[in-house]
Amino acid sequence: MSDDGASLGDIFRRLIRNTGPISFTQYMGESNARYYTAKDPLGGAGDFVTAPEISQMFGELIGLWLADIWIRAGRPDPVLYVELGPGRGTLAADALRTAARYGLEPEVHFVEGSTALREAQMESVPQAIWHDDLASVPQYAPMLLVANEFLDALPVRQLVRMEQGWRERMVGLEGDRFVPVAGGQPMDAAVPVELRDADEGTILETCPAAAAILFEIAGRLEAQGGAALLIDYGHAEMRPGSTLQAVRQHRKVDPFADPGTADLTALVDFATLARIAQSRGVKWLGTVPQGAFLRALGIATRTENLAARAPQYAEELRLARDRLVADDQMGQLFKVMGLAAREWPDGVGFAQG
Repeated sequence: MSDDGASLGDIFRRLIRNTGPISFTQYMGESNARYYTAKDPLGGAGDFVTAPEISQMFGELIGLWLADIWIRAGRPDPVLYVELGPGRGTLAADALRTAARYGLEPEVHFVEGSTALREAQMESVPQAIWHDDLASVPQYAPMLLVANEFLDALPVRQLVRMEQGWRERMVGLEGDRFVPVAGGQPMDAAVPVELRDADEGTILETCPAAAAILFEIAGRLEAQGGAALLIDYGHAEMRPGSTLQAVRQHRKVDPFADPGTADLTALVDFATLARIAQSRGVKWLGTVPQGAFLRALGIATRTENLAARAPQYAEELRLARDRLVADDQMGQLFKVMGLAAREWPDGVGFAQG
């Protein structure tokens, strides 16, 4: 769409009036593409804060996890550190600094589409090599992949159960307002058999883009060796319902108002992604709450060690720890999924039961 200077909302309105409702996938995909290309959305002056920006401890513990599994895999060299959507590079900088203490000094590859964020990443991790997608990341060495709050921004597809059967949920217009509407095409064949007779009004949400990326990650791990950590807010088991939300200036806003000006996200369906990874022969290490994962990696000890070294920041450190691990903050809502190549060891922090 080449409407220079036009808001994305105006472009969508013209499109819908000319050709009919658009898919949720198009609405969310183009909105986030416009949003992320234009600005650095992170931090207090931005729209949201991610775990690495809350405390250095988050990235440090990720670095410890990577170093541990790399050492137990026999210290392969060369090895690649690959991060999808690395924000400002804060997580990578903290993780790589910590990993280097244990001898892990990988080649660094970032998959990032935002020009504004690439500039910030160059400041934090100047040795990184940038890619537009995973396809151009080298395949000649094992891969240690990290994706933190990457999958949640990928566009979702929604299906809704109507009286006459399942239909795709689309975005249409009511006057000038964007509203969800049901498409006309029968979609029953796209719904799992056990859910086809669900109650009228039931919504199913899938993320084809996340599924495709997991398929590629798992294939790369199987071919190259390595391990992956995928960290995001989401469900360990598939649940019905729409989870689409928008955040601007640290507050939830209407996702159908002013597309392209807020961060649109949806909860990640980790159960489906785990099945996709296993279908390619890699090990699913588990999907656990972020709080449990960070506790298993020693965040309590790390907090107190830092507090002892800098007593003036002790309260700030403990508040940051609680924000990352408390059940009523990020501890339960955020999940960590681990994957590893078959010949690689299991990673710590995923004890089941």
